[in-house]
Formats: sequence, C-alpha cells, structure tokens
Amino acid sequence: MAVSGTESGKASVPPQGGDITTEVVVLGGGLAGLTMAAALASAGVPVVCIDQDSPERMESHGFDIRTTAISYASKMVLESAGVWHHMAERAGPMLDIRIADQFSPLFIHYDHTELAMEGTHQPFGWILDNKDIRSALFTRSAELPGLVHLAPAKAITVERTRTGVSVRLADGRTVRGRLLVGADGRRSLARDSAGIKVRRWSYDQSAIICTIRHSEPNKGVAVEHFLPNGPFAVLPMTDNRCSIVWSEKTSLVDTYLKLPEDQFIDELTRRSGGYLGEISLLTRREAWPLSVLLAERFVADRLALVGEAAHAIHPIAGQGLNLGMRDVAALAEVVVDAYRLGLDVGGPEVLARFQRWRRFDTVLLAAVCDGLVHLFSNSIPPVKLARDLGMAVINRLPPVKRFFMKHAMGVVGDLPRMIRGLPL
Repeated sequence: MAVSGTESGKASVPPQGGDITTEVVVLGGGLAGLTMAAALASAGVPVVCIDQDSPERMESHGFDIRTTAISYASKMVLESAGVWHHMAERAGPMLDIRIADQFSPLFIHYDHTELAMEGTHQPFGWILDNKDIRSALFTRSAELPGLVHLAPAKAITVERTRTGVSVRLADGRTVRGRLLVGADGRRSLARDSAGIKVRRWSYDQSAIICTIRHSEPNKGVAVEHFLPNGPFAVLPMTDNRCSIVWSEKTSLVDTYLKLPEDQFIDELTRRSGGYLGEISLLTRREAWPLSVLLAERFVADRLALVGEAAHAIHPIAGQGLNLGMRDVAALAEVVVDAYRLGLDVGGPEVLARFQRWRRFDTVLLAAVCDGLVHLFSNSIPPVKLARDLGMAVINRLPPVKRFFMKHAMGVVGDLPRMIRGLPL
C-alpha cells in the first residue's frame, strides 16, 4: 500500500483497525518518542507513534518512580510542541546549582540571575516526576488530530525499502510511512533492524534513586557532591520534595538498598549535609546500572535514531533526556522543512542534515561526561587538589562560568528553531 492520506494532515486509519499509512512512524512512545510525535503533529506532519505499553499502565501508581531534569532548552522544545503548559505547575525550578568535590569548601555556584544581563533570566531547568511528563504528553497527543498514538501495540518486524518503511505489529496490522524514527530505547528494534552497531561500556556504578520530602525549603537549589564512589545529587522539586540520584559502587548498592529506612535516611542526611532538615521517603528505593551506549551512526535508509536508541550517557551532568530533546528539535526541523516543500521526509538529504547536526554534539558530550566520571571518582590527593583549585578558578571567572551555565541550560552551539523559541 502506498503512503496516502497525508493531504489532510492526518494519518489514514481504516475504520475497522486495518493497516495505517502516514508520513512518519515513531517507534517508541517514551518521553523522547512521544515528544517527537507531538512536535511533528503540532507542525502539521502526519505521524503514528507506536508504544508497547498502555497509557493506563504507564500512569499507574509505582510504574516509574524516576524523575527527570528538564533543561531550559528542553523546556523550549516541550513548549513548542504544546506539551509544557500541561506539566508546568508540577515542575520544580532549578534556580541555583552548587557543585562540590566531596565536602570541600571550594565549590562552583551557578546562580540563574547571573545570566539576567544576557536576556536569559530563566531557571537552569526543572525537575519533574516521569509520570507527570508522561501525563502531559498523553494529554497533548489527544489534542492533535494528526497524531495516531497506538498503545499498547508491539512491533514485530521493521522493513525499509527505497520508497518507504513498514512496521508489522503483533496484532497483524502494518503501519507504513516515508520515515521511521527509532525512539525505542537501548534495545532498539529500529536500530538493530538496520544493522547499526553500537559501542557500549559500563561503569562500576549504579544509581540509587528515590524521592524524599523534607522539612526545610529547598529554595530551588540543586546540589551535587562528587564522591569517590560516584556523584551524589539532590534535585529540587515542588511541595518540599527532592529527587535523589546517588551513584555508588555497584558492589555496595544492595547494602544501601537493604538498610532499614531510618538508617537509609540517616545516610541521605549525612551525604546531603543536613540542609533540608527532617527527611522522609516518598517512594521506594531503586538502583539502575550505569553505562554508556553510542550508535556508530544515527541514520540509515529511511531511519533516524533519537534518544537512547542513539545514545545513553552517565547522569553526572543530568543531560540524558536533554540530549534526546536536542535530537527531537533538530530532526523535527529538518523533517518539517522537507514536508512543507513537498520533499521526501525520509530522503537521504534530510537524514544527512540530521546526522551532521547531532552526531558531533552527542559524541563530545558523552566523552566529557565520561572524563568527569573518571576525574572525580577517586580520592588521589594530588588529583583532588587540582580538582578543587580548578573549581575555585572557574567560580571566580565570570565569562567562563557563564559559558558553563549556558551549557547546563542547553543553549550553546547551533540551536534548532524550537530551542530558540521560533515556530517550526
């Protein structure tokens, strides 16, 4: 079946649940994938998003206790896609960032008001529960007539030809389009079907995560201590809550997870420095192994990879999803430009432009994060002294510090229109 039904800005969906035709097929309806679909549909590009989980399950209590740091740049992407206003009230702003090497008196302090003179008087970012981001994405998807959200729907096979793509579902249906966006995570069917190889390496660390409530206000301050076994981050949320992301040597993780709750809270208080007052746990504790994944390329014939299908990095800089949101902004721009000109949205020129735009930035950030992990995850005295002095120097050089602040906000480099606040 040829791709059809796109003149009206909608996918062609048979009334009795048959095959579906569209312009773009997004495989994976996670945070990056559904944002990708919403961005395209908001700009008039017909899109089908396929997710193996149902919205009801993903919104159920306890499905996902994780939180996500949304940078200023990612907020702009979500705003452009019409998603942000559905989640803004639940977003805890990061107004200050304090980074210390263990508990050294020398540290870096980023204050968002220091960028006011340059017209970017905005928080560095926001912290949200993943379930609240998903809820906002589901709400926005339901508002977009050009977006067909198939969930639950399991993809079985992917076929790419010279003229289009087709995804066969477990229920027997086939979804056809001109471009496949692989947003289906580290174990990507889309990536593997194209034979794209990946580089992987693991750290001897896992991230212990939970959400706490505290008696003292967090004042929008994000704190990160670089400790010998990995960074310990306290991230501000709404309603006197904070998200804990505690990277620890993998061999010790089970010990901390099995601590009685009062002892675990004592350990959190000690590591955070006690500035939050009385602490209580709001969620269970979980641990996630930390590793890096980099696809050798982000495109193949009629395929573009975004999010963790293309890359996964250490959370030391809080840039995981934000890197994926930059993928979304860049790919949405090149696809929308091609669609409005009547060009093939899955053509080689479109994909080459996306690859040039995103590959270097991603590899560079992955290398920087990897270097930071190795630099800070030790207690060698000369190295620690050099680290502390370097942080003190950065803190006293306003131009250098402003550059790093902009980088944390995601507003450095060749920025897509969505990040610059321009319409697609």
